[in-house]
Amino acid sequence: MSGTINSQLFSHCTLFSALDEQLIPHAALWIQAGTIKYAGPEDTLPEAAGAPEVVTHNLGGKFVMPGMTETHAHLSFADASPFAIGDTPVEEATITAVNNARLMLNAGFTSAVSFGSTYQIDVALRNAIARGAIAGPRLLAAGRDLGATASNVDSPGGLSQIADGPWALRKAVREQRRLGVDIVKIFIDGENINPTNPPGELAFTDEEVNAIVDEAHRRKLRVACHARSAAAVKQAVRAGVDLVGHANYLDDEAVDLLAQQPQIFVGPAIAWEVTYLAHCESLGISKDVVRAQGYEAEIEATVTSVAKLRKAGVKLVVGGDYGISIAPHGTYAKDLAYFVDLFAMRPGEALLCATANGGLAADPGGGRGTLAQGQLADFLIVDGNPMTDITVLQEQARLSVYKGGEPV
Repeated sequence: MSGTINSQLFSHCTLFSALDEQLIPHAALWIQAGTIKYAGPEDTLPEAAGAPEVVTHNLGGKFVMPGMTETHAHLSFADASPFAIGDTPVEEATITAVNNARLMLNAGFTSAVSFGSTYQIDVALRNAIARGAIAGPRLLAAGRDLGATASNVDSPGGLSQIADGPWALRKAVREQRRLGVDIVKIFIDGENINPTNPPGELAFTDEEVNAIVDEAHRRKLRVACHARSAAAVKQAVRAGVDLVGHANYLDDEAVDLLAQQPQIFVGPAIAWEVTYLAHCESLGISKDVVRAQGYEAEIEATVTSVAKLRKAGVKLVVGGDYGISIAPHGTYAKDLAYFVDLFAMRPGEALLCATANGGLAADPGGGRGTLAQGQLADFLIVDGNPMTDITVLQEQARLSVYKGGEPV
């Protein structure tokens, strides 16, 4: 990014501020020094926005919205088979991650929360993005997935860190803190494809999860968890995790516990199940086998669980395990279509999950995710209307992405 203009006015636009689901026609967005000075109707634009030094862009009615947040990011995943995620050598994975960061930013995701990194690539990636050495979203970095012996991530390669017992797990958190992570990612239960750790079989004891979360929070780190079953979600919530990934099979108690903790964000991360069922034959697996594994039923259970979460007012976010062969990098905006088509969300509701909710998940202090005074000037100009066709966000040629007020 170069040639920074200190003050810019984007006029004659249709504004989705993400403060609610409403659109503001005949709107303007005024930014200065990388932050928003004004976002709202043109007829209440401050007089100072018309000063000679303000560079004006007439958008001709185009749609303007906040940058989105990918809250289940795996930038170090190399679009490999889902059965070989950790097998990519560190050198190749690092080069791939640099390219993936650029892809994510160009796709309209100006922020990202890592849900696990091979090796410690995310930390280096975050630092390089922050100092402007490479292009990418504002990134909260995770380390390797933290799991127990015989957990879903107990495998060779660069994917995981395995420890057992409260004190060994505290040590593992401290080791990740020493590396400089922002997020500790843990696997509480597993996958239908893993006979040694399926959903519902808890990899950790309550004491172990409590120790992880306590140690992480003492170190000012946040905790993200893979939790598919109601039992896993309940264990996570009671321990005080910050972000829950999947939450496919929820009972009423799990939903009630989540509703009582409004600071916890839930990302259904449905892309894996949907694309595995749709493209399993490219992996040499028949649809009958995938159904027998339980993935069609898992999609149905997730639809039911998300309906309960929406009714309870739990904060939902987008992000779907992208970075595997059947759900490659760059296709992140498909999540919004899943939210509309599978979960029957209004397009505006899906946009709020990707913007306002995602922004709070990435920055609980409230510095991003909406177009309001004082927010970071991370926004998209869309040639189309996501409120009538959410799939327009998948067409990157129709997106103009701005991060900190600068085009990317």
